[in-house]
Amino acid sequence: QVQLVESGGGLAQAGDSLRLSCAASGFAFRRYLMAWFRQAPGQEREFVAAVTGTGRTTYYSDSVKDRFIASRDDATSTMFLDMNSLKPEDAAVYYCAATGSIEGQATIKLSRQYPYWGQGTQVAVSS
Repeated sequence: QVQLVESGGGLAQAGDSLRLSCAASGFAFRRYLMAWFRQAPGQEREFVAAVTGTGRTTYYSDSVKDRFIASRDDATSTMFLDMNSLKPEDAAVYYCAATGSIEGQATIKLSRQYPYWGQGTQVAVSS
C-alpha cells in the first residue's frame, strides 16, 4: 500500500525558513519522480518542485526558484523541501506526490501525472 506522509509544516514569519519532509512507503521510491505541490484557499493546486528518481535533476516553479530546494534520501525513502526566505504568498497546504512515469518533461508540473498523494501539511506565513 502506497503511503506518503508529509510533516514539518507550521507557522513562520516572512523571511524565515521551514523544512518539509515526505516519508514514503509501499513502492520503489528510488525509481519514482517525487514532487511537491501546494494549494492555497480558493486557488487551484499548483506545482512547486520535483526531483527525479536519481536525484540528479530538480525542477521548480518560477515563484519558488532560488528560494526553495527539493531533495531526496533514497536510503530512507524521504523527500524534503527546504523553504527559505518565506513570503506570505507561500502560505498553503503542501502536498507530496509520486509517479512512476511521466508523459514528458513538460508534464512534470501537471498534477494529473501523479497517482499518489499525501494528505498535506499546512504552512502559514505571517508578514
